[in-house]
Amino acid sequence: MNRNVLRSCAVVLGVILALPLFGQQAVSQLNPREKVVVAYVPIMKFATLYVADTRGLFAKYGLDVRTESVRSGTEVIAFLTQGKVDVGGIAIVASTWNAWARGMDLRIIAPGALEPEVGSPTMLLVRKDLVDSGKVRSVADLRGMKVGMAGGPGSGGEYLAAKALERGNLTIRDVQIIPLGNTEMPQALSAKAIDAGILGSPYADQAIGTGAAVPLAKDLTPGAMTVTFVGSGKFLRERPEAAKRFVLALMEASRLMQGADYLSDPNMRAYLAHMNTTEAALREGAPVVYDPNLAIDLEGLRDVERVHRENRRVDYTNPVDLNAVTDTSFVDWARSVLGRR
Repeated sequence: MNRNVLRSCAVVLGVILALPLFGQQAVSQLNPREKVVVAYVPIMKFATLYVADTRGLFAKYGLDVRTESVRSGTEVIAFLTQGKVDVGGIAIVASTWNAWARGMDLRIIAPGALEPEVGSPTMLLVRKDLVDSGKVRSVADLRGMKVGMAGGPGSGGEYLAAKALERGNLTIRDVQIIPLGNTEMPQALSAKAIDAGILGSPYADQAIGTGAAVPLAKDLTPGAMTVTFVGSGKFLRERPEAAKRFVLALMEASRLMQGADYLSDPNMRAYLAHMNTTEAALREGAPVVYDPNLAIDLEGLRDVERVHRENRRVDYTNPVDLNAVTDTSFVDWARSVLGRR
């Protein structure tokens, strides 16, 4: 093959490599780069943020993203409403619905991790001695008993407990609520300080492993969107192009975290850069689920709001308008760019 033919092949190959992948549009990089400040609680449910940040996806689209780790979703909301950050990672709990009912100017723009459809590490456990004695055969038998759950009234833990109790036609008002930290649950079950509890990994495994408890209800909220990324109204209105590219980077990150790639070396470095944990703990823990299409589950949100409202954990009576608290246009645009998976 002569030199001219080789040169022509190289030019053609260069053109092909410069084209976007099949089903993906080219997106211009913002110039100058735009700064976006993000506050988050350092848990794996926000790991799309970590991967997009550490693997350069934000920079790829012209964003200068600054991440700020905080202790709770309450701090995230405070920073958002004060204008100190543009985007936050939060759990949707009763206080969030109360704030929206009062006109809080925040919108859900993308989901965090989802609950698995099957095999969720979070479950309702009951003391094994109660099962062995025949006192507890089903969720309905927990009426009047002590049920441990993390968080106070209107928390995510209470929501999960409510969903478990629904299987026995019970509500949180039919049991004795015992607020406990996740780390305290296994010992409380062993000491018979509680009769049942909502536990996640690795604490459920610990309680089962010692013989103190057995599962009573599993897969409490299959596929549920329990945590989300929210943007301040000011950020979304005044800098929509930055918001679009932020969500685009999250979606691209989610697609780098599917299957065996979940624990790839680049992703592992991203997780460890944003969380105080170890590689061994991440490899031994149950995988977290991320939707490659970042669909915002409106029906699931409606159920979360309903449960808190029916449990009288909110200050209003009529359902919150989900159109006023979500904006799906950003994930819709990102899917139009990357294609649907």
